[in-house]
Amino acid sequence: MRVAAIQTTSVPDCERNLSEAGGLVREAAEAGAELVVLPEYFSVAGNPTFLRRHAERLDGPTITWASELARECAIHLVAGSVPERTDGTDGPEGRLFNTSCLIEPGGTVTAVYRKVHLFDVGLEGLSFRESDTVAPGDRVCVAPLGAMTGPGRPDSPVLGLSICYDLRFPEPYRIMALLGATVMAVPAAFTAATGPHHWELLLRARAVENQVYVIGAGQVGDLPPGMPPGHGHSMIVDPWGTVVAERIDPSPGVVLADLDAVEQHRIRSELPVLAHRRAEAYRWPDDNSGGTIGSNG
Repeated sequence: MRVAAIQTTSVPDCERNLSEAGGLVREAAEAGAELVVLPEYFSVAGNPTFLRRHAERLDGPTITWASELARECAIHLVAGSVPERTDGTDGPEGRLFNTSCLIEPGGTVTAVYRKVHLFDVGLEGLSFRESDTVAPGDRVCVAPLGAMTGPGRPDSPVLGLSICYDLRFPEPYRIMALLGATVMAVPAAFTAATGPHHWELLLRARAVENQVYVIGAGQVGDLPPGMPPGHGHSMIVDPWGTVVAERIDPSPGVVLADLDAVEQHRIRSELPVLAHRRAEAYRWPDDNSGGTIGSNG
């Protein structure tokens, strides 16, 4: 299966963002990609006021555009993420959701994931509180991609959905792997402040520990006011932790790679990490314990 990560630089003009993203998606499809992943906030990015002004329901113009594009190109399309307005309100406690949708080649939305982990940080030179605008989702999301075309495919791929800051939390990725995910999508706007140190490291870690392919699609460069600059370096990592494709150039573009289900099966068979789990030995600490650790005997 050939997949693509799309790298963009969002501007305050939503129509321009969709036009440029659409061109890159078509380029990926023409190169043979069957699954294409757009970045976080590919259609609209900016400060809280701007996001609220341009937030939509999932039957609104942006996801409709993405559905038509998936149908036109006959691809599975991960509509990176959009600011989602829910029924009658701006979401719980007056907030939006940061939402990613998987759209199948016929144009139907087959999975919806709302970002669980929100980027509230106070680093030197970087202060950001996503939770002021966005409410957290409350569940992981995996979705089968269905039978893909072509010979020699022993299993249908299963996609796990995540968004940006989720990448720092291994728990949902392990759960998605146990639910059958073989590929993970990570639409992101990873910052230029943290990206050089952590982006590749975390993508490779999630790939190795779960023996999955990971597709990281990022924003790059200066983004609209209210958003930190994007690190870019969109890449695709294999289950052995090797970066098989990456966009080094700090500009919008397409990253392509072929995923090998047979090789993934070999890795999982010869180094059966998931099968070697000892779930009966794992105990979650009590979050209200204040860090107290008990002893046995």
